[in-house]
Formats: sequence, C-alpha cells, structure tokens
Amino acid sequence: MSETTARRLTGAAGIAAAVALIVEVPLYFIYSGPPPDANVLARLLVGIFALAFLIVFVTSFRELVKRVHPAYEWAASLASSTGLAYATITLVSMGLEAGAVIATDHSIDPTIDVNGTYILYGSIGRLLLAMFLAATGFTLARTNLLPRWTARSAYVLAGINLAFVPSLFFGNTPADFYAANGWGTTASMGALLSYWLLALGISTYRSGAKR
Repeated sequence: MSETTARRLTGAAGIAAAVALIVEVPLYFIYSGPPPDANVLARLLVGIFALAFLIVFVTSFRELVKRVHPAYEWAASLASSTGLAYATITLVSMGLEAGAVIATDHSIDPTIDVNGTYILYGSIGRLLLAMFLAATGFTLARTNLLPRWTARSAYVLAGINLAFVPSLFFGNTPADFYAANGWGTTASMGALLSYWLLALGISTYRSGAKR
C-alpha cells in the first residue's frame, strides 16, 4: 500500500465512521420515554456500521504511520489497539441492547433497562477512548503527519473523556449529565468523537490528494 493510498483509506474510513455517528446520536433523543423497537434497532444498526468504519480507520492509521514514520509504529499500534478495544466493547454493549429489545414483548429503554451496558458505554468506554485519543495525538504530534491542531484536539478530547471515568459513582439516570449512563457520559462524548473524526478524516484524505 502506497502512502497516498494509506492516507486516502484512513481519511475515507474516518469520514464514514463520523457520518454514521452523526446520524446515530440524534436518534437517542427523539423519544422522551421508552422508544419503539424500530428506533432502538435502527440506531444500533447505524452504530454497528460506524464502529466497522472505525476499525478500518485505526488499522489503516497504524499502517500509514508504519510506512511513513516506522520509529513511531509502537505509538500507532497503541492507538490502534485501544481503538479496536473500544470498538469491541461498544459492539458488545450494542449486542446486549439489541438482544434485550428483540426478546422483550413491549417497548423498553435499553439505556436504563439493560444494566450490563452502563459501565461498558460509560467508564470503560471513556477510559479506552481517552487512551486511543492520547496515543493518536502523541503519534500525530511526533510524526507531523497532519496539521498541529489534530494532535492538540486529540489531547483535549482525551482529557475530557478521562474526566468522565468516575461517572460510575453517580447513578443510572440517562437524563443526568454525569451519570454512569448519562447524556454527558455517553451521547455527548459520541457527538464530540464524531465531529473530531470528521475533521481528522477530511484532513487525512486531503493530505493524500496532495501527494
């Protein structure tokens, strides 16, 4: 794989993951009570595709760094590994939600009724995402693959995600900002990730077009 191809693949995967996440997040706020099954399953399906694109993104990012700056392959591998772990944990959470919705004969709110997802979406997901963002930011800063803002923004988002790790002590009410499954801990972090990924994907893709 050439450097240009790696940049374009990484960028395209980042853009695709971001678009899917941007579509997914608002679907959580359409209904005030238990949403219909169609809503839950639709947002989970979109989320599954988003995470599939994220897996392509982190894998191709590692290969790009390996090709262009092999001395920092270890940092890119850390970013890739934690990104893959984050995607895996989130996919497991989605599977638990989908299974509960399919198996129940009435509408439920899986963000409340599926207890096993609280910490997976919350504290565990926030810690893994913080590690992924920090490793990505370090890699970008050291290799100068992209403009400086990409590394700095990654560090900022890593810090924000890290601040939400203790949210497991603050209950399970989704309407609360800092609850284990609160809208700040989960939905807002997903929104921030999606727009950061979109900007990073566009920057990466455009860097490939210049070569």
